[in-house]
Amino acid sequence: MSSTITTLEDIFTRRDNRIMNFWKNIDRPIIGLSPMDGVTDACFRFIAAKHGRPDVIFTEFVNVEAALYAPHTLIRDLTYSEIERPVVAQIYGHTPEMFYKVAQIVCALGFDGLDINMGCPAKNVAAKGSGAALILTPELAGEIIRSAALGIRDWCEGRTLDELKLHLELIRRIEISNRLRTGLDAPPARRLIPLSVKTRLGYDGVVIEEWIQTLLREKPAIISLHGRTLKQMYKGSADWEAIARAAERAKNSGTLILGNGDLQNMRDVYRRVRETGVDGVLFGRGAQGDPWMFKAKDRVKAALRTNDASRIHDVAIGVEERFSVMLEHSRLFEERRGIPAFVGMRKHLSWYCRGIRGAAELRDRLVRVNNVGEVIECLNNYTVSVSPLPDLIDFPLHEHESRSLLSLP
Repeated sequence: MSSTITTLEDIFTRRDNRIMNFWKNIDRPIIGLSPMDGVTDACFRFIAAKHGRPDVIFTEFVNVEAALYAPHTLIRDLTYSEIERPVVAQIYGHTPEMFYKVAQIVCALGFDGLDINMGCPAKNVAAKGSGAALILTPELAGEIIRSAALGIRDWCEGRTLDELKLHLELIRRIEISNRLRTGLDAPPARRLIPLSVKTRLGYDGVVIEEWIQTLLREKPAIISLHGRTLKQMYKGSADWEAIARAAERAKNSGTLILGNGDLQNMRDVYRRVRETGVDGVLFGRGAQGDPWMFKAKDRVKAALRTNDASRIHDVAIGVEERFSVMLEHSRLFEERRGIPAFVGMRKHLSWYCRGIRGAAELRDRLVRVNNVGEVIECLNNYTVSVSPLPDLIDFPLHEHESRSLLSLP
């Protein structure tokens, strides 16, 4: 790997015609699904893409070391469906050389973009100098961005995974993953996908003015800002005034700024975009259990063009549709992850209950389920126990689900 790189601009100079920068084709403001560890897995993203259609979707973050040395984990975390496009792979770590290699893996998997996590506040991540801890080491952060960008460029210009001396099992799994997703034997086209960064306002205090300048020097396509410091974790309120200052500094830089934090609905988007001047937003916790919220994104864009928010309102979702999607999500999760891992679906089922009559009791039952059959039983019991109610919802049982119901105590 070359050590003569100075900026992202140097890497991509005179190659603009080959940069497949999907960000430029999205109407402002961009309204996307934020990466969330333990949440935005392939099943969650598929449901969000099918029933909401956010402008862009990010994967959960993937450790660059795991990506290189644990092929099964890599493929599980970076599996996606064509319906998710544009879809961006997010990675984290603290070793530039590994970012160089993993950037090429991301390209080989056909992603539309690569995002570097410089915002995760988790102790096990930050303690190793990754995630939000990179705010304390700006020189290393810059080197990581440039290394990832160089990996993208070298892939575009013909470098192969064999040349990276990756495990043959990893290369084989990448090829299989592409074939299963597309139905084609041909590998993804070689292209310069855009590079972005997701970060926070600071480590133990807000230093966004200095930190944003460090990142802007590398000229990423996007900087997504969560409006809290690492020390805050997810406590307190997101500081959108600080996000606004970052957006002001980024004007005319070529880098777009996305805001993130405490967004609950599309009215929040309208207000924050007008107040801060950001180019878009990412929904995190506000989208949990509510993939339909993104259906209203075009109304927000129209409202901002006309300065009229009167038509912005939540998308009304009936109980039957909500339950149908809960079941679809559950079946997808069981199919892809298996029954032993089904406990990971419980939190999603709990989120879907928000706003439903008798939600507390239904939620209490759903957080105990172990398979799709038990989900069906809970939903059908709900429809006959709460009044007024729609008719009993006819959830067709698959063969293995019937056996699950028969085995219930």
